Amino acid sequence: MAAANQLLPVTPALGAVTAALLLAAVAVAGWGLLGHGRDVLRAGLRAVLQLGVVAYVITWVVGSLWTSALFVLVMFTVAVRTAGRRMTTGPGWYWAAAPIGIGVLPVLALLLAGGLLPPEGLSVIPVAGILIGGALTATSLAGRRALDELRQRHGEVDAALALGFEDRDARLEICRTAAATSLDPALDQTRTVGLVTLPGAFVGMLLGGATPVQAGAVQLFVLIALLAVEAVAIVVVLELVARGLVAHGVGTPIG
Repeated sequence: MAAANQLLPVTPALGAVTAALLLAAVAVAGWGLLGHGRDVLRAGLRAVLQLGVVAYVITWVVGSLWTSALFVLVMFTVAVRTAGRRMTTGPGWYWAAAPIGIGVLPVLALLLAGGLLPPEGLSVIPVAGILIGGALTATSLAGRRALDELRQRHGEVDAALALGFEDRDARLEICRTAAATSLDPALDQTRTVGLVTLPGAFVGMLLGGATPVQAGAVQLFVLIALLAVEAVAIVVVLELVARGLVAHGVGTPIG
């Protein structure tokens, strides 16, 4: 029988079902001609390797605030590269550090300064990971959608310039609406929480022995914090694109 505080029992059966689901995802992607069959397989195998390594590393780094901060820095660096390469293969991909950093750092600083987040690795790492992950998604989506919109509607940008718009304002006028849709996933998650989904933080706290009120309060904070982080990230991405600091590169974005 599974332990009362365990969501899924870690048994050979869980491994077998996980492997079967991964193969099913690869097969469906191939059958549907989605063009991501190999990407799905590679992502799944990478997840196995990365989670195995991270599970081992975290048990060592959480003992010190400095090593925990270094681990968060590694997460940030990987997020910047991933989001940047999703936006563009051009030389400006590293600008992804701006929306992710400007979105995440003030929230973490506020939590630590207010005493709401204990200065301990076991607390800082998961919260930082959630916020960085949200900023990564918003940055990559907003950047890609903004750049695609400018490429497809370049004639309208030229028309705005002919009407006297500045370069920045002309680009913003065309790409702002498309980039703004990058906030939709976070909005949908917040609107439907408790009705359609029970997010991980809420379930994890309940399984860890927290009361429903405590779990709900923490999950509410996470959702609202993600809305703030992602909104900031999208606004910063728009500014970078509008100023030409991030532009379309040549070739296919790296996954």
